[in-house]
Amino acid sequence: MRADIILVAGILVFISSLISLRVGLSVAIIEILLGAIAGNLGVQPDDWMLYLASFGGILLTFLAGTEIDTKLMKERFKESFLIGTFSFLLPFIVVFLYTYYVSGWSTSASLIAGTALSTTSLAVVYSVLVETDLSKTSIGKLIMASTFITDMGTAIALSILFIKPTLYTVIFISVSLGVIYFAEKFSHYVFDNPKLKNKVIEPEIKYIFLLLFIFMYFADIGAGQAVLPAFVLGLLMSKHFSETSETKVVRNRLRTVAYAVITPIFFIVGGLKVSLPLILSAFGLFAVLFALKIAAKFLGVYFLAKKYIPDGSMYTTLLMSTGLTFGTIASVFGLNSGLINQVQYSILIGAVIASAVIPTFIAQKWFMPVHSEDLVDLNNGNNGTNGNNGK
Repeated sequence: MRADIILVAGILVFISSLISLRVGLSVAIIEILLGAIAGNLGVQPDDWMLYLASFGGILLTFLAGTEIDTKLMKERFKESFLIGTFSFLLPFIVVFLYTYYVSGWSTSASLIAGTALSTTSLAVVYSVLVETDLSKTSIGKLIMASTFITDMGTAIALSILFIKPTLYTVIFISVSLGVIYFAEKFSHYVFDNPKLKNKVIEPEIKYIFLLLFIFMYFADIGAGQAVLPAFVLGLLMSKHFSETSETKVVRNRLRTVAYAVITPIFFIVGGLKVSLPLILSAFGLFAVLFALKIAAKFLGVYFLAKKYIPDGSMYTTLLMSTGLTFGTIASVFGLNSGLINQVQYSILIGAVIASAVIPTFIAQKWFMPVHSEDLVDLNNGNNGTNGNNGK
């Protein structure tokens, strides 16, 4: 562990918060940008940062699951399923066809490209919605549900196309299902135990961390992805965080712990992976792939969002265009498996990072929906006034 990296990371985390407050943009965007600048000035992450970043993505995914209104998700499953499915399907097809037939990439490389650029970053979406208080609205909850459907499609595509199941994969799935079942049934013994409540050692948060660490461990040996069971766990445990004011406090404390240091490292490490020299060496292809992802996301999301979320259609489209977690996972998998080369990897990572920053910036600056739940309550069909106002 190098002391200089710890110091640089601490500086970047603090400065990102100050810039975010000054310019009124999501701190996730600032952390990614500063990470990219630092990475191209020679800063490289230590192993501890890479592991903490992985945990940060999983923790954000879990927190996003706890924010979703399961009742709303059931009632509006059709809307979230259609938006999420087309958000995945169109970019996957468009990017695959372009890289294979126009750019001349191999079949495997083109499939990796399609998978990497089909994603929507639940981590970025959740961070933005929480910072703007939209996670509490029906628009925010529907966006997160749709994002999960998109990422589910990406994970399934990556698993079916490239990952060869083994005995350890079966173990990972079995353990994940077991943890989710028992946590959903018996977590109240932790959260409702008077001996554990309001203790400075935070046993409830450590309990949640343990469950997520179990997912990470068995995902690693089973060549799986821990983010999906983490989201499902958060979704099923959401009732524990909404039943009483005390459990809501636990979620708020967990969010505070996450945003203090864990999730900033996740976004900074994402920026550190951007290699500007390699992107510039094939800038034309980078620009085309980024444009194709955004255009395909627009076609896949906007018209459905216009129908189902009329007061936040453009905002929804832009947030659904973001990518980070699964896009990075797919790109790293392709590079480590020899399916793509270093230049292709840098182009894909660059396009993924750009999609995490640019659409989010535009969405926050010019297409923020009205915050009042009364105006965006999709359950009651009262859509209020148009929400495309500036922040």
